[in-house]
Amino acid sequence: MLINSETLLRVRYAETDQMGVVHHANYAKYLELARIHWLEELGVSYKGMEAQGVMLPVVAMEFKFKISAYFDDKLTIKTMLRKIPTVRIVFDFEIYNSEKELLTTATTTLVFMDSKTRKPIPCPAYLITIIKNANQE
Repeated sequence: MLINSETLLRVRYAETDQMGVVHHANYAKYLELARIHWLEELGVSYKGMEAQGVMLPVVAMEFKFKISAYFDDKLTIKTMLRKIPTVRIVFDFEIYNSEKELLTTATTTLVFMDSKTRKPIPCPAYLITIIKNANQE
């Protein structure tokens, strides 16, 4: 794992089912928030990347649910970059509750894409430089 980040969030009522359990579809949103936070901690704006013509669509997502999250739980999402990105960037995630119980693990794979051609492109050189520099700290 290269660069780690932690994102905190509180489960909202609208994200739960009638039993107060977080509906599985919301976990994809949680991971998106965590990925954007990870970039921000590196000083990179996702919106800025898009303005430069770089998009990052998700091409694969895998979850392993161990323990349920509930309404009003305070969650910590650990985001870990698996390796230096190429055309793809892969993140591993661990989601914990406030009791530090591991609730869920996940992996996402995204592809760098040119917003005009909609074709895969290499990871921008500036992002690789930022990642390598942050990894040396």
